Amino acid sequence: MFVWVTAGIVEAVSTLEVLLVRHGATEWSAAGRHTGITDLPLTPEGEAAASALRDRLPARPDLVLVSPRRRALDTCRLAGLGADAEVDDDLREWDYGAYEGLTTPQIRSTRPDWDQWRDGCPDGETALRVGERADRVIARLLASDAKVAVLFAHGHLLRVLGARWAELPPEAGAVLFLDPATVSTLGWERERRVIRRWNA
Repeated sequence: MFVWVTAGIVEAVSTLEVLLVRHGATEWSAAGRHTGITDLPLTPEGEAAASALRDRLPARPDLVLVSPRRRALDTCRLAGLGADAEVDDDLREWDYGAYEGLTTPQIRSTRPDWDQWRDGCPDGETALRVGERADRVIARLLASDAKVAVLFAHGHLLRVLGARWAELPPEAGAVLFLDPATVSTLGWERERRVIRRWNA
């Protein structure tokens, strides 16, 4: 954190950079099945993509946080940062409740107007609830002394986190599409939290 004075106003600006890493592909993610609590391994392709992340991530970030799910833990390990990682339960994927394991077309066969971001999931979470978890992660990041943090987690959770970082409502994550094994960067422009790169 550093400060400067402009026209008599003291402004504080963080130098924190946050890298968001979506886990590599699983059989369910490749098939478009909603995967929340189901603990699936990476596919061979997912493992290869996770290993390739080594060249795209800092070797010694100040803080590494990871979801407790196997697919995120394995991605973190294969990317070379497993030894330094701290499990954060708030990084777990959206709880899809009754829709766990189903594809969107399957859900819409009985509920044609369903929209996950608007409606949430029966017996699972709403975007608001996922946003509350994302806010706790952001608060933890901002309270840390880290200059560079790397987070390994899941598609929908990270989309919500990106929206909340930019101080948008959780449902705004709907427009932040995210592929497996991608790296997105959150940071600052002066005093404003911004998305510097997405789905890279």
